[in-house]
Amino acid sequence: MGRVAGLAGVSVRTLHHYDEIGLVRPSARTASGYRAYSAGDVERLREVLAYRRLGFGLRQVAELVGDPSTDAVAHLRRLRGLLLERRDRADAMVAAIDTELDARAKGLRVTPDEQLEMLGARLYDAIGGAYTATRRTDPRIAAQIWDALGDAQTVLNVGAGTGSYEPADRDVRAVEPSAVMREQRPAGAAPCVAAAAENLPFQDRSFDVAMAVSTVHHWGDPIAGLREMRRVARRVVVLTFDTDENGWQDRFWLTRDYLPEFATVLADFPSLAGMADAIGARSEPVPVPWDCTDGLFEAYWRRPRAYLEDHVRRAMSVWTRVGPQAEQRAVQSLSNDLETGRWAEGNRHLTDLDAADLGLRLLIA
Repeated sequence: MGRVAGLAGVSVRTLHHYDEIGLVRPSARTASGYRAYSAGDVERLREVLAYRRLGFGLRQVAELVGDPSTDAVAHLRRLRGLLLERRDRADAMVAAIDTELDARAKGLRVTPDEQLEMLGARLYDAIGGAYTATRRTDPRIAAQIWDALGDAQTVLNVGAGTGSYEPADRDVRAVEPSAVMREQRPAGAAPCVAAAAENLPFQDRSFDVAMAVSTVHHWGDPIAGLREMRRVARRVVVLTFDTDENGWQDRFWLTRDYLPEFATVLADFPSLAGMADAIGARSEPVPVPWDCTDGLFEAYWRRPRAYLEDHVRRAMSVWTRVGPQAEQRAVQSLSNDLETGRWAEGNRHLTDLDAADLGLRLLIA
């Protein structure tokens, strides 16, 4: 065990803990009672440690490595994609630092806000020109989406925006109708064409899989767009939102207590069952991690003060759609409750949760 721990760069105590919780159990013991790791045990340990070093919690790691449908090659492909995503973020940070160094060399003043955006507490909210505002790939949500892609090699990303969640280890093409969004796609991103989901410029069965992430609610005709995805690809993977459940607005304290207008935003949105039926899909929940790095509307469910920040809200279409009056009222009410402790009192049960089911669903067809 000591040799395995040394090679893996972890303590023997860590290996004991993994054994006790059933995460990595050695296949045998020596005559002296020491744990003996087989080649398969070491392979599993490698996967566990790789996911841990990418920021996954033990519970999530157990689910990932325990998936009987995922073999060693699939894990390596997933890990490679996650590492490439992390590398891109690091490259963006280096670019941000270089920008500040260049400004200082020219004698230009760098404001405190700009300094914080590059290197301080708000690094993950503004990480350079390669990512827009707060919307970036969260590795845990990405892992679930990429798992659903299966062994697909050709991928069409519909409503692709700036390229979040595009797998780095596949042949990806992107479709995005907004010129503003297309212009913000980072260098090296997948080729992107200007088109709408409802009229995709591709032949039938052109791709192994078509994916769409947090975009269906922006389409003029979601059902038509989903059927187009089904036409051009053999499989379809869509991250969307479930409004079928009675009282769905109460799943999230923000819509329950501060922004009831959210219900009107999705008033004309198709039911989850209707969308699933349109493409013959099954659905599975997508938990939102407490420290989600993708600033979607539900991302800060355990970090309520983030919703007081204008730049955080600007990356969420909900606030624009409910209008400035509802936004100002909700923000002021939340601010008051945070100051008085009322929010903490009413939501104390959230502090022990690592992730929450707030209605995000993955449709897989």
